[in-house]
Amino acid sequence: MKQLVVISGKGGTGKTSVVSGLASLGPKKVLADCDVDAADLHLILHPEIRDTHDFFSGERPEINPELCTQCGLCAEHCKFDAISKDFAVMPEKCEGCGVCSYVCPVEAVSTAPRLCGQWFRSETRFGQMVHAELGIGEENSGKLVTTVRNASAEVGEELGAELVLVDGSPGVGCPVIASLTNADLAVFVAEPTISAVHDLKRVHKLTEHFKIPSMAIINKCGINAEQENEIKSFCTEKEILLAGELPYDTIFSKAQLAGQSAVEYDPDGMGKKIEAIWNKMEANL
Repeated sequence: MKQLVVISGKGGTGKTSVVSGLASLGPKKVLADCDVDAADLHLILHPEIRDTHDFFSGERPEINPELCTQCGLCAEHCKFDAISKDFAVMPEKCEGCGVCSYVCPVEAVSTAPRLCGQWFRSETRFGQMVHAELGIGEENSGKLVTTVRNASAEVGEELGAELVLVDGSPGVGCPVIASLTNADLAVFVAEPTISAVHDLKRVHKLTEHFKIPSMAIINKCGINAEQENEIKSFCTEKEILLAGELPYDTIFSKAQLAGQSAVEYDPDGMGKKIEAIWNKMEANL
């Protein structure tokens, strides 16, 4: 079983649109949406949730009002102003550092596992999908991404799938590193803009560091020839195989509004272009 991870270095390059198109093609697969901070692959694939699992990370303190003497030490030492005037912990501000428990003279503060989100195993028209939702303002998205990646690999083994197709996190931080775990191939989706080219170079350093083979797709071609040429030159210099180019086209937006991938919405046009890209990537897996 091979694992292919689509990443971008920045948000908004069209990564999820490309992944949904690739999901329409190829062998039996399991899908994984690792953009847990702002997941959107489900908007196109309309998964039917089979299993829901709570995701816990760290601990959250609770103040027992029956034991609390309201001495004020917890509020005095809290650097995040997470203690309210009536001496209760405000979850939206609390970072779980535990100083309130440490300074409380009457041990009125206890801690409980912190519920940060949920992850799901679902059915889609292209195969099973593992995805997640991080709670508002919650942390440890990298750990949740690892949970999604491990679960998707387990589901793939269980079903005898040939491929795990991963919609990776944007950027170059911890969630992206977690997305790339055990990847056989990383595919960069880059748009011809200054910021995207800059971040493409950063995310390539990441895959180079972890010695993960990589390819690139130039999306939204036609908006900036100079930046397109810079992407091609960079790929040539770094020996990154160019899987293909996709034009800037309203087909993607129309497909999303219809709840479809571009391959489903425009099989003889954009669908053929994405199919050619898949064929190149498959040859390198």
